[in-house]
Amino acid sequence: MRELLLIRHGQASFHAEDYDQLSPLGERQSTLLGAWLREVGGRPDLVAMGPRSRHRDTASACMKAANVDIAPVVLPGLDEVDHLELLARLRPDLAAPGALRASMKQEADPFRSFQRLFVDALARWTNGAHDAEYSVSWTAFRQGVMDALEQLAASPASTLWAFTSGGPVAIIATALLRAPEAKTFDLSWSLVNTGVTRLRLGSRGASLMTYNAWPHLERERDESLLTLR
Repeated sequence: MRELLLIRHGQASFHAEDYDQLSPLGERQSTLLGAWLREVGGRPDLVAMGPRSRHRDTASACMKAANVDIAPVVLPGLDEVDHLELLARLRPDLAAPGALRASMKQEADPFRSFQRLFVDALARWTNGAHDAEYSVSWTAFRQGVMDALEQLAASPASTLWAFTSGGPVAIIATALLRAPEAKTFDLSWSLVNTGVTRLRLGSRGASLMTYNAWPHLERERDESLLTLR
């Protein structure tokens, strides 16, 4: 059986100037994942990752702990949505460098405030009424993700690891479940950092086997390891 593991990146740096960096907790999550994968077997023949620093650093820490020495292939289709652009199109006052971070600092609950704002930004992006305002439309972004899945499925490798973000994982799961496209990001909100989604790759295409599993974190019996952003 050929299988593809879609791995969401470790916790990024939400409160930092540069979000696209793993936090110390994100590094630990990635190392724990690698240790678990080394124990359960299934060494990869191919490793792919998105272009972000958080994808690369998650892959690096995980592979080091798993004792896997493979040069990862970068696939643009495994990239995450550009949340800064989406938010700036919804709220032009947030377009300036540091404006989003400064705005969230004023909120009593920055995580909840960001979530509400991001949901509205995604709704504006995905409704198709403002495509000309975005560097990449929702339709083009989604197709890029599906093209990346096709590339991975076409590989002769029997075990594949792909380090990515919540958006691509949710897009792929929605497509394989034949769920309404409008529900895509409803699936993404529960995705845990370094959560693993397992696909079977067969002659008739990919099928979803498990979604958003985190046994490598659960066995530590430490709730602080479970993060969503």
